[in-house]
Amino acid sequence: MMDENDDGTRVGLWVVIGIITLLLFGLIGGLAIRSLHAKQLAAKPVVAAAAAADVLLDAPLSGEVVGRLFFASGKSELPADAIVALAPAIKALADHPAKKLVLAGFHDPSGNAVVNAELAKNRAKAVRAALSAQGADATRLLLRKPEQTAQDGPADEARRVEIRLVD
Repeated sequence: MMDENDDGTRVGLWVVIGIITLLLFGLIGGLAIRSLHAKQLAAKPVVAAAAAADVLLDAPLSGEVVGRLFFASGKSELPADAIVALAPAIKALADHPAKKLVLAGFHDPSGNAVVNAELAKNRAKAVRAALSAQGADATRLLLRKPEQTAQDGPADEARRVEIRLVD
């Protein structure tokens, strides 16, 4: 069919085959990337919805205390030593795969009770985010309703988040 001396036709045929091959690989690769991106987008709303719900447990404090973080007055940003303070909680989760962590934020009775409770909740959420960032499974991290401390206790005790290991 083709003459052996017709090099131009042969080169043209290989160029067409190469272009078709590149187009096919590009199409297949694009579809694969699009599929992965769609899976990532589908997973994000589930996590966001769980975080947005912020279901607060209203049960008595129980379980073993595996960590405490103390916050600055009026702040919900994690303290500088947060990574060190969270290490025992991460270890407890790893050592007890069937258990969960309950994060309880505390506040004192002085000032606006609603603002203080929201601050305590935001502190617990900050601890939850830090634990998740260190690899803790978000489904094993529960928030507890903010707890009010006694007026006569130490000031730093009113600005803490306790982490408890529970069944």
